[in-house]
Amino acid sequence: MSEFTYERLRENLERLKMKNTLEILDNYLEQALKDNVNVVEILDHIFLEEAKSKTKRAVEKQIQMSGFPMKKTMADFDFSFQPSIDKRQIDELCTMRFIENAENIVFLGPPGVGKTHLATALGMETAKHRFSTYYINCHTLIEQLKKAHFENHLPDKLRALGRYKLLIIDEIGYLPMDIQGANLFFQLIARRYEKASTIFTSNKTFSQWNDIFADVTIAAAVLDRVLHHCTVIHIKGESYRLKERKEFMKQKVQVTNTLFEKAST
Repeated sequence: MSEFTYERLRENLERLKMKNTLEILDNYLEQALKDNVNVVEILDHIFLEEAKSKTKRAVEKQIQMSGFPMKKTMADFDFSFQPSIDKRQIDELCTMRFIENAENIVFLGPPGVGKTHLATALGMETAKHRFSTYYINCHTLIEQLKKAHFENHLPDKLRALGRYKLLIIDEIGYLPMDIQGANLFFQLIARRYEKASTIFTSNKTFSQWNDIFADVTIAAAVLDRVLHHCTVIHIKGESYRLKERKEFMKQKVQVTNTLFEKAST
């Protein structure tokens, strides 16, 4: 291969934005020539690696744009600590059939039992499957909808939130909504109803949602649409945060006792 041809090859790879091929080209071609690899095998390997690299970058970008407050995976979740959760049910959700069927998921339970972890982990799986995903705290969502309404941009905001294949609305019920917030929330749920999937997390039972939305009629209308095509997962158990606090205190006591014993001898 002439130097001119080689430089033109690199220029075309840059123009085509084949970054991974540019990185591996020199070493791989040198090894391929030593091993007497034919042209088809060379092209197959290069394009396979380029496709893998592009997919990886696309997934990383999707996750970055999803707004997750933290990166949590299913592998990080301690199912043994929360025996009330059926792992087979979670595994089924990870197949993404709920996305394809535009079904919802609701995680209910007291603070600290892993609702946000599971919602985020499912969102990460969804993003890895290249479905558009977005996470938002419920209070932040209401504030954004109110701002859009005040600035006469509500239709645009609802349209943007309606496009996501998966929307995760976290911590419903931690802060109450006024009647305007409840109305705006209903408009969003109605827009996404039977068109796209939404994951909700809440520390309140469904019977307490009347108090969250400040209006029985709106609460009933929201629940009707949320639960029509929905998997509800009730989590009963100890708080992970309390567990970690107990373990920390236990370790602290052990260290203190050890130091005391050493000082006494």
